[in-house]
Amino acid sequence: MTLIKSISGIRGTIGGYPGDNLTPIDVVKFTAAYGTFIKQKVGNRRCKVVVGRDARISGAMVEQLVCATLVGLGIDVVNAGMATTPTVEVAVVEVGADGGIILTASHNPKQWNALKLLNAAGEFISAAEGQIILDIATRESFVFASVDELGQMTTTSFDEVHIQKILALPLVNTEAIRAAEFTVAIDAVNSVGGIVVPALLQALGVKNILPLYCIPDGHFPHNPEPLPEHLTDISRLVVEKKAHLGFVVDPDVDRLAIVCEDGSMFGEEYTLVAVADYVLRKTPGNTVSNLSSSRALKDVTEKYGYQYFASAVGEVNVVEKMKQVNAIIGGEGNGGVIYPALHYGRDALVGIALFLSHLAESKMSCSELRKKYPNYVISKNKIELTPGIDLDRILAAVKDEYKQFPQNDSDGLRIDFENEWVHLRRSNTEPIIRVYAESANAESAAKLANKVIDKVKALAGLN
Repeated sequence: MTLIKSISGIRGTIGGYPGDNLTPIDVVKFTAAYGTFIKQKVGNRRCKVVVGRDARISGAMVEQLVCATLVGLGIDVVNAGMATTPTVEVAVVEVGADGGIILTASHNPKQWNALKLLNAAGEFISAAEGQIILDIATRESFVFASVDELGQMTTTSFDEVHIQKILALPLVNTEAIRAAEFTVAIDAVNSVGGIVVPALLQALGVKNILPLYCIPDGHFPHNPEPLPEHLTDISRLVVEKKAHLGFVVDPDVDRLAIVCEDGSMFGEEYTLVAVADYVLRKTPGNTVSNLSSSRALKDVTEKYGYQYFASAVGEVNVVEKMKQVNAIIGGEGNGGVIYPALHYGRDALVGIALFLSHLAESKMSCSELRKKYPNYVISKNKIELTPGIDLDRILAAVKDEYKQFPQNDSDGLRIDFENEWVHLRRSNTEPIIRVYAESANAESAAKLANKVIDKVKALAGLN
């Protein structure tokens, strides 16, 4: 069992001992630390925080603990109930809140849950702010409110607010989508996407919707990370029902994967590439993705004469870089689309709307559209860490081994070879090293990744 305390939030497995897992005591402690931070930040006035959760089995329990703790601190709570991560981000701005807490462990299995922390802009808190919250939690320097100063809680759904903001975007072409008469399958892994994705599709003018695993009860029917090996059921459904395409979201709906009409995967890396292509065709500007994302976005961006920039891995880093370079579209290669015209957060819902607009206007099949883009393949791997491994020493040795090639060590180590690259970094959410390698085909990408993995294991004594 695991408890991971990071600057971006608190993630852990439910049950077990306090301090070792995400127990009720840990939930209260870190919520109190966040609430204390918010109170210190705003000064003497009354605070307001939005809380929302995915459909995990532990969600209702964690929600009650979080809301009660905030109320106990004298903070007013706007409880969005079951809501996607991007919906909570939109809600924070909509109600003028001072922050937000999203209760989701994203793509992690059902035994996990987490507290993801937002600022008043509905964006993830900075590293510096996260460290302050961790320090407050360590000291347990909380002062709870007296009975006359307790916070108040209201419950409001923001699904329709989010959907209407998407429909109002100039680049969302509902007329073309309606005219295309798409049949669309959905795999929402029995979480909140099962509520809001069908509602969005209906609002966009899609009449033929094939729901798969759309009951929001938190019982994930397959591994909730939207990788090809987990998506065989929707692939089969798309082919059997002759759907034009299928959409797959993770439990908190910030990642989007697409299945083509022939059952093949559009490719999670290419969700952002395709949406960026559509946006860049209509709007001039730069793009951003992280160091572990496909070079295809760079190719597409430069095709239009604009600039591509790479950031460190992590949504907060991508957003920071997007603001620095005034990017009009960005995100991460895991299917995370960030469209600042709506908000600075990964949002599968706006990704769906923009992708359907692109597909409808192109008058191509989904698989034909995919063939428009450079065909790179990323091999995504991980190495389980054991206590005591000195990752810095290992990365330094790997860096020296390949010193003749261009390198970027701003986030782990990325090495760029002539026609391929490899990126090694410690995960922010799991005790692992992620090893991503991109090349012209799956075989050469896997070969490059395995070569580097073998070297890392040898250096770490893991062979």
